[in-house]
Amino acid sequence: MRISYSPGYVAQLPKDHIFPMKKFSGLHNYIINNGLFKSSEIVEPSMVDFANLYTVHTQKYGHGVWTGNLTKKEVRRMGLPWSKGLAIRSRLAVQGTINTGLMALQDGIAGNLAGGTHHAMPDHGEGFCVYNDVAVAIKVLRQSKWVNNVLIIDVDVHQGNGNAAIFKDEPNVYTFSIHGEKNYPFVKPPSDLDVGLPDKTGDKVYLETLSGSLDKVFNEFTPDLVFYLAGIDPLEEDHFGRLSLSLQGMEERERMVIETVTQKEIPLALLLSGGYAPTIQKTVEAHAIMYKAAREISAPYFR
Repeated sequence: MRISYSPGYVAQLPKDHIFPMKKFSGLHNYIINNGLFKSSEIVEPSMVDFANLYTVHTQKYGHGVWTGNLTKKEVRRMGLPWSKGLAIRSRLAVQGTINTGLMALQDGIAGNLAGGTHHAMPDHGEGFCVYNDVAVAIKVLRQSKWVNNVLIIDVDVHQGNGNAAIFKDEPNVYTFSIHGEKNYPFVKPPSDLDVGLPDKTGDKVYLETLSGSLDKVFNEFTPDLVFYLAGIDPLEEDHFGRLSLSLQGMEERERMVIETVTQKEIPLALLLSGGYAPTIQKTVEAHAIMYKAAREISAPYFR
């Protein structure tokens, strides 16, 4: 199993900023130090070409992020202060997700130690999302004829409004989002399947609902590739979550999704999305649950 990662995934932020930028390097160190992956399984991406970026984003916005030519309102909406390092990390992460899709098609399963920035729209960023890596990857892979039908499984606590809006008129891309109904974003463009849950849902109801939703999705749609946006912000102690999942519930969620997809022998691309636990270490450990599950589950299917 191969994964995408670059040291450039980490950009400098003010010390008091809520976004846990250091989780990317922290997760890389964790999976190497704990023997989940070897260094030889890490594939470092280059920066995405602008031509590929512009399959989703407007040239004005895409280039504006690169040059820093954004208005104060655009930067505020993005939620992250602009820097050249942020522009670089954003292009690296998009290519990392493109690479992850390709590696999943080749190997059966692959991951990106970033990605899942599902709030970014064609002409602006929002919710800590600069570019929409998943949308760009899908556009590039479909245009290159690597795939036809693509499924997005989005379990981040926040609805994937960017993906819903971008793919609303594309029948070959199925968007499924299970999220906190009363959580951000407050205007939710319709996905192909949206499941909004109340605050304090808890493990039992969450997992039962997810299981039924996955059955519905795969009864309606047969994908060539699945992008899994495995946000850990449904955790009870997350700063933004409020769905009250335990770590055990999170592990069951990861196993459910990964088993469902891999048993069907559909290529699976794993992405991080959001996670705002009280410390970087707890955030890293929660994200690592997905990679532990992927290692254990995928072995019989993809060698």
